[in-house]
Amino acid sequence: MTGTAAPFAADDYRARMERAARSAAEAGLAGLLVAPGPDLVWLTGYAPTAATERLTLLVLAPGQDPVLVVPTLEAPDAAKAVGASALTLRDWTDGKDPYAATAALLDTGGRFGISDNTWAMHLLGLQRALPGTSYASLTEALPMLRAVKDPAELELLAAAGAAADAAFEEIRKVPFGGRRESEVAADLAGLLRRFGHSQVDFTIVASGPNGANPHHEVGDRVIERGDMVVLDFGGLRDGYGSDTSRTVHVGEPTDEERRVHDLVRAAQEAGFAAVRPGAACQEVDRAARAVIADAGYGEYFIHRTGHGIGVTTHEPPYMIEGEEQPLVPGMCFSVEPGVYLPGRFGVRIEDIVTVTENGGRRLNDTTREMVIVD
Repeated sequence: MTGTAAPFAADDYRARMERAARSAAEAGLAGLLVAPGPDLVWLTGYAPTAATERLTLLVLAPGQDPVLVVPTLEAPDAAKAVGASALTLRDWTDGKDPYAATAALLDTGGRFGISDNTWAMHLLGLQRALPGTSYASLTEALPMLRAVKDPAELELLAAAGAAADAAFEEIRKVPFGGRRESEVAADLAGLLRRFGHSQVDFTIVASGPNGANPHHEVGDRVIERGDMVVLDFGGLRDGYGSDTSRTVHVGEPTDEERRVHDLVRAAQEAGFAAVRPGAACQEVDRAARAVIADAGYGEYFIHRTGHGIGVTTHEPPYMIEGEEQPLVPGMCFSVEPGVYLPGRFGVRIEDIVTVTENGGRRLNDTTREMVIVD
């Protein structure tokens, strides 16, 4: 596949590459080196069919035209990418040294940001070719590179969220009791695809005591009447991510189960209410965590409150204590507090939220009240 289904033009990719090069200069970097993966798709629209041992690398540097170093046999596909007209393709043939070809484009003593998913063999090859260079991971050097979404990206994220919501509205109608977690998870995956997802990244169905594990691997446990069931699911629709969690109950819940669910719902609301331009990411975490801690369940909220989302379902920024990055309109991230009682049950409620000019807007709109299923 070359490119994404997102409706971006060459000028959009040109603007992104120019902004990335400027950001690199502002961060004191000589440039950016981007291997196949989400950063390359976001910057150029090019997604090789598979990342291989053959070097593919986008070189961005202030004052230079973007160059995509690509194997000759893959150059025709790269040339079809929407953003290809905004860069120069430099191909290399088998038997030639791709690192020498790339080194000719780089400052021999520069420090470069390099995408996190670059193969070690490629980074080591560059270091051998240019021993005076140094490197920093893109997440470390420019964590906010993709964080602020433009209106078109926000529209795609909203559509992905609406598709996930539609999947939830359907899954709540299916039988839960007496069926395996894996069967309900397969139903969820099918619903995400029915509502337009091209890629399903996860369908967590964590019933009863399994709900106390936030990243439970779906298994063959048979869901029983009286179980709380955590549903957490998402993937990519038109190149942009969805991720939502709701906790349902098979039959009538106990008073304690209702109380814990209401507590998590209140914490999620508090986290959402803390979203506003200029607030630090950690303030969202603090707001949600305080509600749970004040109720005596603080030790059972065992993960951060949220993570960014875009062309991947997990990316910066992160809603966690110590993250002082201020929120900016256009940022999108999850707000997903939870309470996990080992050996008993768990509850998590999650929406994707985007920062607006004066607060926040949810991209998930299904009920956050307790849902009873069969």
